Amino acid sequence: MFRGHSYRSLDPKGRLMLPPEYREEVFRHVPDGRIMLTNNFDGAVSGYPMPAWEEVEASFKEGNKLDPRIRDLERFLISGAMEVTVDKQGRILIPPYLRSFADLDKELVLAGVGEKFEIWNQGKFEERRRQVGLRIDADLAALAELGVSIRL
Repeated sequence: MFRGHSYRSLDPKGRLMLPPEYREEVFRHVPDGRIMLTNNFDGAVSGYPMPAWEEVEASFKEGNKLDPRIRDLERFLISGAMEVTVDKQGRILIPPYLRSFADLDKELVLAGVGEKFEIWNQGKFEERRRQVGLRIDADLAALAELGVSIRL
């Protein structure tokens, strides 16, 4: 399980050093350190250990391919995906197109969100958290009206 967030720097070659607890989580699931990176909905890059990614891909097999929204979502996530491997120093290389998609420059935030982690442009991450903080009560009330139960 990936949790918490940390401030990181991207090196000139586009590599990101994973924190030790993230590396341990990756190698716990995938002894060879393979991760799938892809674009996500919020303008960041998501990193999945291969078993979690395989579940994402499998979920599309259950979708109705006649629905263009399913096809678009599958195309967005699957075509944006690239497999990377954690190197001996604990780094991953973020492909140029994903760095461009998420506006990843030198200062980043690595955020753990359960079975995956996200790589954010630091400014975008901080602004997103600020916006969520401003509307959290309204969002929680709306989710409760829909019957969504979240244990906090």
